[in-house]
Amino acid sequence: MKKQIILFILGFFFLDGLLQRTALKKNYTFVLTETNFTRLCCTKSMLTVNGKFPGPTIKVRKGDTIFVNVINQGDYGITIHWHGVNQPRNPWSDGPEGVTQCPIKPGANFTYEIIFSNEEGTLWWHAHSDWTRVSVHGAIIILPAPGKSYPFPRPHKQETIILGSWYKLDVPKMLANVLKGVLPNVSDAYTINGQPGDLYNCSKDSTYRLKVKFGKTYLLRIVNAGMNEETFFGIANHKLTVVGHDGAYVKPITTDYILITPGQTMDVLFTVNQNHSHYYMAASPYFDSTAAFDNTTSTAIVEYYDGKYTPPPTPFFPNLPFYNDTNAATNFTNRVRSLATDAYPANVPKNITTQLYITIAVNRILCPDNSCLSPTGDAFIDNKEAASLNNVSFATLQVSILEAYCRDGEFFSGLSNVFVGGFPSQPSNFFNFTGDVSDVSQFTTSGTKARFINYGEALEIVFQGTNIQVPETHPLHLHGYSFFVVGTGFGNFNNETDPLSYNLIDPPELNTVNVPKNGWTAVRFFANNPGVWFMHCHLERHATWGMDTVLIVRNGQSEDQKIRPPPANMPSCS
Repeated sequence: MKKQIILFILGFFFLDGLLQRTALKKNYTFVLTETNFTRLCCTKSMLTVNGKFPGPTIKVRKGDTIFVNVINQGDYGITIHWHGVNQPRNPWSDGPEGVTQCPIKPGANFTYEIIFSNEEGTLWWHAHSDWTRVSVHGAIIILPAPGKSYPFPRPHKQETIILGSWYKLDVPKMLANVLKGVLPNVSDAYTINGQPGDLYNCSKDSTYRLKVKFGKTYLLRIVNAGMNEETFFGIANHKLTVVGHDGAYVKPITTDYILITPGQTMDVLFTVNQNHSHYYMAASPYFDSTAAFDNTTSTAIVEYYDGKYTPPPTPFFPNLPFYNDTNAATNFTNRVRSLATDAYPANVPKNITTQLYITIAVNRILCPDNSCLSPTGDAFIDNKEAASLNNVSFATLQVSILEAYCRDGEFFSGLSNVFVGGFPSQPSNFFNFTGDVSDVSQFTTSGTKARFINYGEALEIVFQGTNIQVPETHPLHLHGYSFFVVGTGFGNFNNETDPLSYNLIDPPELNTVNVPKNGWTAVRFFANNPGVWFMHCHLERHATWGMDTVLIVRNGQSEDQKIRPPPANMPSCS
């Protein structure tokens, strides 16, 4: 097993705005810092990695272990999460603030040990402290193990495409108001490899361009690092072939567009087979809610290039679905299947020992003594926006749940002054979740509750959307695990009839899954990774409002089924 050392430092830099590529090598030196640069005619400062937006790409091979030294030269505490990396027995380096660690303070550093196991394809890393992931993120490329190859023809070239969000305003200041009750601003633009594209003012000269050669096939490693909207993506006049999803290979899907939700990654092939010209690659939102959202489009340019050709001034534009086209979104998502071959098996649990039925809602929560700002920020009121799982709005702590759980080598069922193990296995109140909820209370309660799972359990989680307040699609992400998406549908989940239509043969293996608006999604996995693992919506406003919980998988009997000892230099919580 190869081990690599990577150095991250946080601080401020001036960005060139282009995607930075890092070659595969044994040792990396990455610098994380805080940065001044310009987009949309606006110069601002925000936290970055090595002065790059997006940050550096990590390249490894399947089964590698790397070390990442994060040196924080920024103004705020920071943690880094390695999204989709299961980190077997090693929750200490998973990264969510208040769950597995306290933040790395300005001027301090912490070395993460990142253990790759079964993942192969594209994943990503991002900050996991408040909204800092808006600018602190980058791709992880996991190549096949030495001597192995892709389960598809080798492409001519690979390119990383990172979809992101851009805010003109100061995001930490906005977040401070959001925590008081003010609705968050929508983003001012989407980005492709850090650039909004030439549909925006001041962006024509900096639009990301991908030069391609006729007749060649390219592999795009696409990451959705956006904050609050799902994304339709396509390339004008070109078919896409999806071959990977969330660090696992899938049966090839040929399509005109993809739907990729915040937190997800996709590996996509396209062949350069059209007339020599310029073609837009474009990203636009899928949004099925009545809430405010950024209804703009980001572009990059695929440029046919042979050293001589001069393209026309206006590229061809892809025909992407309309922003609220639920049929287009559902039709794409339902086509995804795992390879399920001898080399890439789908080990789906068949006999379930534990089931969780979890409702998802955007609620409101009471504020003592009229302490919350109104949605416009001009008055104080007695309640504010909240979000919940099973009507529990997660209260983020200033300490580490993992460290409390593993204190002095002892394992507790919950510490009353830190957290309790009382997250319910089903909602306390059953009603028509996706129907008329006018008589249902919109209020939720706040708490830091975890759910304990015995090692080795065959677990099924059914996520149930609700029609409370503002229903919409929710991307749910689980740390420490990939899971099989065995079923999904609209309406209320029926425990008797819906499992009859489960796909237990070749369901997709993901780490972030869409739960459709007023619908449900069922996932299965074996609880064979002991630790404290965060589970949350990957729409940042919902995570901030409390659409989160923690799964604690207890130790097994043998030493290789137990949490590894903590590193000596965990960031202090004091």
